[in-house]
Amino acid sequence: MDRAYFKGIENHVAPLSLELQELLDNLSFNQAGLIPAIAQDAVSREVLMMAWMNLDAIRETLRTQEVTYWSRSRQQLWKKGATSGHIQKLKRISIDCDGDTILCEVEQLGAACHTNRHSCFYIEVELATDVVRVHPL
Repeated sequence: MDRAYFKGIENHVAPLSLELQELLDNLSFNQAGLIPAIAQDAVSREVLMMAWMNLDAIRETLRTQEVTYWSRSRQQLWKKGATSGHIQKLKRISIDCDGDTILCEVEQLGAACHTNRHSCFYIEVELATDVVRVHPL
């Protein structure tokens, strides 16, 4: 990954069009070839989950417009909802300013979390009291 690529985008003040392959070539994957991907509800803006993608998962997501991740435990591509039916339909995909995180804005069909909750972020720390609240199903 060439940091200068994203630095050049950062300093660009007019609208800019880039080639997709060039952008993909400059993403910052970790040593395992993975990049964090955040799924956010495209309407409510609620963060639903975080998972990992590799280049093949990104390409499959763009091709099908249904979000596909890389399963670290199974060591294979994992189309969200393939077994549960809780599909994530891709509405928009964005890359952060460093090229090291992906944001997938989705239409979530069913629950995003394996616990059958809408979001994986259901454990909340109350800052004023340091009490941890777990939102029920």
